[in-house]
Amino acid sequence: MRFGAIISFGLMAACVKLASERGVAIGEILFWRFAISFFPTLLWIRLGSGLQAIRPKRPLAHVWRAAIGLTAMYLVFLSLSLLPLAEVTTIHFAAPLFATLLSIPVLGERVGARRLIAILVGFAGVVIVTQPQSGNLPLAGALVAIGAAIAVGLAQVTVRQISRSENSEAIVFWFALVAVIATGILQPWLYSPHDAASWALLGGVGVLGGLAQIFITKSLEAAPLQITAPFDYSQLLIATLLGWLIWSDMPRETTWIGAALIIATGLYTIYRERKLARMARGSAI
Repeated sequence: MRFGAIISFGLMAACVKLASERGVAIGEILFWRFAISFFPTLLWIRLGSGLQAIRPKRPLAHVWRAAIGLTAMYLVFLSLSLLPLAEVTTIHFAAPLFATLLSIPVLGERVGARRLIAILVGFAGVVIVTQPQSGNLPLAGALVAIGAAIAVGLAQVTVRQISRSENSEAIVFWFALVAVIATGILQPWLYSPHDAASWALLGGVGVLGGLAQIFITKSLEAAPLQITAPFDYSQLLIATLLGWLIWSDMPRETTWIGAALIIATGLYTIYRERKLARMARGSAI
């Protein structure tokens, strides 16, 4: 299931980049991402846990989570339009590092010296990938990608916070509903006529995004996040392959070096969190 999500996300990213190159506004791509997948997602919830599962206990928390998630996804899509797939994917891998830092003020969690050092190593990897002084990557694109990683990290922390009282079906549904409404309001100013190829790409964004969401949810039902999350880093291989096949892009050596540091840091963070969780359970017995 996790590999299904990884492949779906990789293909969706390619569709987003291709659609933006054909002149489709990022805000419109975002709208179709949610509009196309909304009713299939609702049907999936109806056939699974039932519609009673989407009843919110904290409505305003869902609005806040949706606002952060929508901002994060907008920045992700915008960065895809500005940078090669492999580079933007690598920078986005830093999101869990930002999530770990943000969990300190938002969730009140403690982060030890080892994880803080690991996070600094991961940030060094981001600097190596972007190389702001070299001009190899557009500075604006690199800054947007870093902003996307920060926003995604905040979204991850927010989901952890709201999941203390809300189930996953409610979180998915209300995020999708708020996103459709918020982006739909803007469509009279963003919409422009499209050819068949552009519509096909927009359809791909919606279908693949919905599939990825379902695959992720099902993978978490089958195994804990600490087990499935390391597989996410294989998305770099998908991004590299698609970038080469479609745009003839190949990552620079510095991208691979930076990716190695970011991935190693991410894996170490997962390992430490898993170990600390085991220690906490052991002390509670």
